[in-house]
Amino acid sequence: MRIVIVDYGMGNIKSIVSTLKYLGVEDVVLSSEFGILDSADKIILPGVGSYGKAIEQIRLKKIDQYLNEIVIKKKKPLLGICLGMQILGMYSTEAGHNLGLGYVDGYVTKFDNTLSQVPHVGFNQVKVDSMLRLYHGFDDEADFYFTHSYRMFSEADINQCYCSYQNDFVASFEHQNIAGTQFHPELSQSNGLKLLKNFINKF
Repeated sequence: MRIVIVDYGMGNIKSIVSTLKYLGVEDVVLSSEFGILDSADKIILPGVGSYGKAIEQIRLKKIDQYLNEIVIKKKKPLLGICLGMQILGMYSTEAGHNLGLGYVDGYVTKFDNTLSQVPHVGFNQVKVDSMLRLYHGFDDEADFYFTHSYRMFSEADINQCYCSYQNDFVASFEHQNIAGTQFHPELSQSNGLKLLKNFINKF
């Protein structure tokens, strides 16, 4: 199996590669080239940093066009992690109003730092649905590692699971061949390993 991690200059690449190797994925590639992305069995879109800068780089490198062809038309599985998940939605209010890839009907806004500490950092409980592929074999709740100042909301049915910090926000979703996690599974110890293994085996 080949997993390609999208390279647009923003992401916690080393930890993801190490975790995938630990799980037995021998062919892990980092690339922004269409041919290599198209050769993937599954694709991971990472992300750490500014939404506006990330989507700018994705469009500059034509990665948005490549993913439309590979993920939307060819239906290859894609997992977005943290900022990578947010980019899969419609827009973010970070640094203005930046349009995302629009793969799921969700929008991203900042936590209210008058209510609690921002960024939201550390392990927190996610209310999971074990009927979903990402959470196969999980109980009703599981803790994962978060580090973010912006969070996603969605009124649509995208098989979302929630975490509570100030209020409930989308901690993960899975919609057809596309999944996203606001938390970092590669930094979430045994639960993260289990979730990534489910993505590898069930998508």
